[in-house]
Formats: sequence, C-alpha cells, structure tokens
Amino acid sequence: MNKGFFRVACGAPAVVVADPEANASSIIELIARAYASGAEMLVLPEMCVTAYTCADLFHSRTLLEASAKALSRIAEATTHAPGMLVWVGAPVETSRGLYNCAIALADGRALVAVPKTFIPNYNEFYEKRWWSGAPLDSSAAPVSVELWPAQEGRDVPMSTGILVQTPAGVKVGAEICEDLWAPAPPSTLAALAGAEVIANLSASDDLIGKHAYLRSLVMGQSARTIGAYVYASAGFGESSTDLVFDAKLLVAENGTMLAENKRWTRQPQLLMADVDIEAIRRDRMHIATFADCASRSGSATAFRVVGIPAAEAPARPDADELLRNIAPRPFVPGGDPSLLAARCEEIINIQVAGLSKRLHATHCKCLVIGISGGLDSTLALLVACRAFDSLGLDRKGITGVTMPGFGTTGRTHRNAVTLMETLGVSLYEVSIVPAVKQHFSDIGQNPDVHDVTYENSQARERTQILMDLANRLGGMVLGTGDLSELALGWATYNGDHMSMYGVNSGVPKTLVRHLTKYFADTVDSHACRAALLDVIDTPVSPELLPPTSDGKIAQETEDLVGPYDLHDFFLYYTLRYGFTPGRIYYMARKAFAGEFSDEVIAKWLRVFFRRFFAQQFKRSCLPDGPKVGSVCLSPRGDWRMPSDASSAEWLKGS
Repeated sequence: MNKGFFRVACGAPAVVVADPEANASSIIELIARAYASGAEMLVLPEMCVTAYTCADLFHSRTLLEASAKALSRIAEATTHAPGMLVWVGAPVETSRGLYNCAIALADGRALVAVPKTFIPNYNEFYEKRWWSGAPLDSSAAPVSVELWPAQEGRDVPMSTGILVQTPAGVKVGAEICEDLWAPAPPSTLAALAGAEVIANLSASDDLIGKHAYLRSLVMGQSARTIGAYVYASAGFGESSTDLVFDAKLLVAENGTMLAENKRWTRQPQLLMADVDIEAIRRDRMHIATFADCASRSGSATAFRVVGIPAAEAPARPDADELLRNIAPRPFVPGGDPSLLAARCEEIINIQVAGLSKRLHATHCKCLVIGISGGLDSTLALLVACRAFDSLGLDRKGITGVTMPGFGTTGRTHRNAVTLMETLGVSLYEVSIVPAVKQHFSDIGQNPDVHDVTYENSQARERTQILMDLANRLGGMVLGTGDLSELALGWATYNGDHMSMYGVNSGVPKTLVRHLTKYFADTVDSHACRAALLDVIDTPVSPELLPPTSDGKIAQETEDLVGPYDLHDFFLYYTLRYGFTPGRIYYMARKAFAGEFSDEVIAKWLRVFFRRFFAQQFKRSCLPDGPKVGSVCLSPRGDWRMPSDASSAEWLKGS
C-alpha cells in the first residue's frame, strides 16, 4: 500500500467460448498490464477461463481438462507479478459435483477456491443444470481440491469461509455474481470476518435498466460492509445466442463509486483505482455497530485467512500518480450542478427545521440577528426568513441589527441594509463607536492600539446590544458563526461566540458561499439578488480594524488564519476519518495541485492544528445548533475533546 491506499484492478478479457487456451493468453496479458500499473489485486470475470456461456459443454471432459491446463498456465504467469493477488473464474470438479469458483492466484500457485453460493435458476438463468451451490454455512469445513494435474500434491481449500491476506496486510473476500443479488450476500459475513475488500467475479447479461440497479447494489453493499467492492463482469466474446454481455467494471468504496468503465467496447478492458484502506479501518473502528454485528455473527471464528507468501509487494508508481480523485472541497458536491442544488436545499431545510422547532418550543415570535453584510449573517437571515414563512409568522418579527463600528465599510453596510429592506424584516441600527470608546476609557485602553482588546471589545459590545435588545423585544438572538470558525476558534469568547441558537454551526465556510448563491438564484427581488451576489464577492472579514484610505476592507480573515479552502479540507479529514497530519498533507498536495504550493499547505496545516487544539474551550460551551453533515463540533454529540489536550504530536507530524 501507499499511504494507506490499496491499488485494485478489475478487467474484462476478450474471451473465446470454450477455448481456455485462448482465454488464458488474454488473461495473462491483463495480468501483465495490471502489474505494470502497480495493481496489488486484479479481479477478472466469472468463468473467464472457459467463458461463462459454455452451457452443457461445462460437463464435457474435454473442456474441464482444457480449463485445468489453462488455469495452471495462468498461475505460472503470476510468478512474473510477484505479490499481486489475481482472481479468476473457472470450474472446479469435486466428488460432490461441479462448482463455479473464484480462484485466488499469486506467485505461481493457487491459494483458495471460493464457490458460488447462490445458483440462479430463473428467467434467462439455468445454472443449476451445471453447478452445485456452496454450503450456506461459511463455517463448513473446506474441501481440498486439485485444480490442475501435476499440482505436486498442493491441493487448495475450497470454501466460502476463507479470506486472502495480501502482502500489504489487506484482507480480501470473494463472491460470484448472483451472490450479490441475494437477500443475504456472502460478502456481508466475509466483511464481518475482516475482509476489507470484496471481489465479485460476475457474468451479468445486460438488460434495460439493469445497469443502474446493479450500480446501486454495488455501492449499497460497499456501504453496508464499510469496505471496498471490486466488480468485474463478462464482456465481448461471450456467446450472444440469447444474451448480450457489456463488460461492466466497477470499484466502489463505502457507498461511493470510485471508478467505472465505458461499457460496450470490443477490446479487453482494465479499470484501476486506489482504495482507501485506512479510511475503511477507521470507520469500522469508529462505528460500533460494525463490531456489534461481527461479534453476533460469529464470522470471525468461522473464517480462515490464507496469506500470500510473497517477499515483495508490487512496485508502486510515483505517489503523485494516485488513481483516485481527492476533492479539494469535500463539503461541496462537485460536478453535477443539480446535485449541488439538491444538497443546498437539503441543508437549508435542516437549518430551517431546527430553527422552526426552537421557535415553536419556546413560543418565540421574535428573532434578533446581527447583520454585518458578510456571508454568515446573510445566510442566517435567509434561513430565519424561511423558518418564519414555514411557521406562518410575520417577517417583521425578525429584527436585523446593523452595528457600524471602526472597521465597517460602506459596501458591507449598504448590503446589510438592502438585504433587510428587500427581505421585509425589521431594521434596527446602532453605532457601537460611542459605547466602545467609553469602554476603552473605562478600562484604560488606548484606541490607537489595534490589539486583541481593541478588536474583542467591539465584538462583545455588539453581542451585548443583541442580547439586551432581544430581552426588550421578548425574543432570542440567532447566532451566525459557522463550522469553520468554530474549528479555528475565530470568534470572540462571550462575544459573537454566544447566542441562543446557532443556525450555521454545522455549515463550513466553503459551503456557506454556495448556500448563499443558491438563495440568490431563487429570490424574486432583483435588488436582493444583486446584494446577495455582492456579499458573495466581498472578502471575508470581521471588519474590526479601520478601513484603508480608499474605504476598502483592511482586515481579510484568510490573510490572518489561512485559506478556508485548506482549513475545511483539514477539518474534514481530521474529524471525519481521524487521519494523521502527514496523510492529510499528502492528500492535500494531490487535491490542491496547481492551486497551493506544498509550502503553503504545510504552513496552514500547522496553523490549523495549533488553533484547533488551543480553541477547544470555546467549543465546549457552544449554543445549540443543528447538525448538517458528517462533520460536527457540538460538545453534546459528535466531538468531545479536553480543552487542555496537547497538540504536540499533531504538530510534530505536520
């Protein structure tokens, strides 16, 4: 493995029906290609040694002997791909009957034969005419089988209760075609026994609508088993007497499709992907339900593990050639605009539902929100308006408060006022300048010294205004801080850090911009839309320092704490998977290649961990707020961390 990534390949050779010798040549070519590309495992289709569509020829002694001879030749070829695990499909004859098997090969020998459990015998399938099904009990004693003549007495175990462990320590299980479609796929037990990757050798004919359903099965099983699923199905060359095969190759990981091929090609195909074994192991450790199921199933003791006795693993290409897309903005779905729009609508509905429940439970018909003209307060205002609409409340019950200070620019003030006017909420304006100057005088602060006291005094004065105004109006203060700010501690303790409900607490900064843009695309008012678009284009800033001589923002947040694109990336992989700083850096280099230099990534990674640990005390007393995604910092649920924990080990590794 490379940094916890396990390279898998699945292929579809061009087969010749009932010609194992020709098929062996095609298979050996794919083995060589996969190994040259750094694959650590290759999965080939069901019955690829003979072709799946041999029908009654499967009971021909001529075909069975030719298949055994071809299998021996394929096994010999794996000596030129040391350490790589190869799964091929071939018939296996025993005294009990004939079995459709997935056979694991490595380093010139066969390791195990896994028989097909569920034999389809409906619609176009008549497999029980040729095959016996494996025992349904995975704990059944393996049958010792001879796969080809002159095997030198090295019979191999045939059983569904066996896993193969690669030189990198990855455990792999196998099932065949129909097994996946069954109500209880054998791969479920294999995963509970420790299989992190499942190989499916298939010969699935193509029908209208079948491919989409198959994709959902593969992704669903990878999610259910918290593992990777590598699927290879037969293609060109299979008999078209009654069926057509389109060479489906799929690699899924924990519910996500990592890679898939272009179907309907006449040429042999090879699909490669890097599976994140470290992420799989972390999720299985973190999600206690998996361990509970494993202990109840008893599969851990029912399965045997066979290792590949290889002295070396396949050579891996350069680390920068990772065969896997790493999204630079993991909180934001990329690619399909309709998917992003649907995600935005779902997030907004979660926020609205949370706020609506709080308003209903407290019988509150008044909200007070500080509106700065920035992204976070704008999103909170938009969510509040929709929540009031859903409850049938008058938007005038929302009091938006703009509180100009020393750093407020005309641009942000103008946008704040425009939004409140066009959205139909109550507008209230209070300049904090006189009160803060008096406060400076009271505590002996020099107003010309623009230090942390200068900045935090303004934030706390604004919070005091909001809290007291809410008391006077009989309402509650709606917090505007987002998830990214909570991670970095970018909030004044007992200032903007505090509210009665934090509607944005589960939304990262990289997503706030998209949510605001979604609102901008759906509002009716041209003036409101123009203001929203300008808010999106405004640099993120607390506006606590006086503006420049030309009236522009002098204090840009990302100049001080670093790019939110990077920090959200660091946050996601720290909380969602618990990755080490070194691995996060490795992945960030891949994700942000051409956007940020290695030095910049390393600099802000250290800043992230330093701030994340140092600012936990602010998160330990957060107001309530709705969880939106898989990453959350609520001290009452997702993230419980000592406020005085040391960051030394994380800084050492970053």
